[in-house]
Formats: sequence, structure tokens, C-alpha cells
Amino acid sequence: MMRGGTSKGAYFLASDLPQDAAARDALLLSVMGSPDPRQIDGIGGADPLTSKVAIVERSARPGIDVDYLFAQVFVDEARVGYAQNCGNILAGVGYFAIEQGLVPAGDPVTHVTIYMSNSGQTAVAEIATPGGKPSYRGEAHIDGVPGSAAPVPLSFTDAAGSTCGALLPTGNAVDEVAGTKVTLIDNGMPVVVMLASDMGISGEETREELDANSELKARLEKIRLAAGPLMNLGDVTEKTIPKMTMVSAPRHGGCDSPRTFIPHRCHATIGVFGAISVATACLLPDSPAAGVAVIPEGATKKLAVEHPTGALDVLMEIDEGGSPPEIKRAAFLRTARKLFVGSVFPHEDG
Repeated sequence: MMRGGTSKGAYFLASDLPQDAAARDALLLSVMGSPDPRQIDGIGGADPLTSKVAIVERSARPGIDVDYLFAQVFVDEARVGYAQNCGNILAGVGYFAIEQGLVPAGDPVTHVTIYMSNSGQTAVAEIATPGGKPSYRGEAHIDGVPGSAAPVPLSFTDAAGSTCGALLPTGNAVDEVAGTKVTLIDNGMPVVVMLASDMGISGEETREELDANSELKARLEKIRLAAGPLMNLGDVTEKTIPKMTMVSAPRHGGCDSPRTFIPHRCHATIGVFGAISVATACLLPDSPAAGVAVIPEGATKKLAVEHPTGALDVLMEIDEGGSPPEIKRAAFLRTARKLFVGSVFPHEDG
């Protein structure tokens, strides 16, 4: 069990899980204690952010160290989703790979090249390994997590269109879906971006207030179901994507202030890849988000995406000569912490 970024999850070697997909999902549901709102009979934390799984194995792909499959275990449904990545859980994969002997440790850092099986992307994680041993101690701080830890820089160059086939699957910076102007975008995570004001909210509401707004949630779901086919995702009724993000102006010196549903509960912070997609939408001159965003000058931009507990910094290198601008590289900083190592028992063996 590890904290990765602002999420928490169980990390497994692929060889320790059933190879049959149905049997694997049944085991993960049992391990997490789903379906149950409290996940009282498992190790899940009764929240989508703490009901996550990383499945890791040594890679046979040239130039790749490990393959990482992310699984979102639903809390109150008997479902496991694989339609998305998780950049927060990704932060722990390099540590896990080194500690499990899948990757030899260097000194003072080890670069772990990770193939994200959910989307076919490749990420490079920089792991602190002074003296050839993983270290979680450091001075890096990320909003949403108390204290500090060793920094885990994560970078990639192939995020655009990783799930939908194109950065803008419709070819447009703005579309009208179910009567609302939106940007349908995929720069690591399929996201529907719209103005908070167009959805009847200010963007300053608490997570609990937004979760309790049944009218808002019904409208978001109507837009999401209509957006799925437009984003080359097909029928998304049973999928966790696209994420639904409502953007308002920044309040603390950042780029923008989004509130995200993932997809039916409001996110306590914001997902890493979701933040990258939203920040990219802010760079598109005709997008709804551009009208409220504050964008710094220069080809390399540090975009602080504000969320309910702070901000997530996204570093983007772009070529502004194209239309839309070409995203050459995206990077972000996370931290991770090993919480425990041991045996977890599925229900039938408990």
C-alpha cells in the first residue's frame, strides 16, 4: 500500500494476481471491500481516491523498464475500471519497481521508464536512490498532502490523444454539447471542460455542496453521455471517463480554478492527467476556459491549476506557431510514500 500524489492504493506484482480478467477483478473487489459505501470489509478507504490499484510487471518492450496497469475499484458498485490512467498512483510505481527488484537502483537517482498500459503512453519517473537505496525523505511538498517527501518528477511527450486518438477528438476548441459550450480534450485524460458559470455555480463551492447538487449532477451526466461518442469513447454509461471539469478564474495567483467530477463524485483535489488536460484547454484561444484563465508568457509555461486544497503545478513546453498549439512536453512533480508491505486476504480466505 502506497500513497502516490494525493491518492492511495494497493500495488501488486502482476504475477501475484489471477491472469483471468474476471477472476482478477473479483479479487480486487474483495480486497478493497466493494461494493460498500464504507468498504468496511476491505482495505479501501471509502473514497475513489483511496480505492485504487497499480498492477506492475517487468516490461518486454524495448527501452521500457516496467508496464503499469491502473485499476479504479468502484466503492459502492461491483465494478473495476481500466479506461483511464492515474498520474498520482503513477508516482509510486518507480519506487515499487525498484523495491520489488524489477529495476536496479542507481545512485543518487534512478530513472524508471514506465509504460502505462491503460493508454499506451510512456512516462519517466525520477526516483531518489542515494547509495542505491530508495529514499522517501525529502523537502518536496505538494498541496493536499501534509509534510514533505522526496520529489518524484514525472515527464512524458506522448500524452496528446492517448485515449481519444487526438488532442481535440472533434477537431474543435469549442463544441456545443447538450446546450453547453465545452472543450472536448485529451492530453493524458479525456476531459470535458466548461465554464462553472455556465453550469450555474461559482466554482467556490465545497466538494460536499457540489456532491449534494442533484440538478448539477444530472446535467453533467447528460453532457457526459453525449460527449462520449464525440470523443471516440463510445457509450460511456459504465465508464469512468470522460471527467467533467467546470472552470472558473484563479483566486490564488494560478492559471485557473477547476472543479472536477470523476465522473459522478466531486474530486477532493484534481487528478494529475486531468490537470494537464484542463491546463491545455486554457491554452486554446477559442476555448471556454481561455476566457477565465491567466497564462504566463514564454514557450515553457508553469501553470498552477488550483484545486480545493491548493494547486498542482504543470510544466508545459509548447510550440505556439500551430493551431492548436503543439504540446511538446508535459511534466509535473509528485511525491510518494510506502505505507506498508504485507499480505491482504480476499473474502473467501479471510
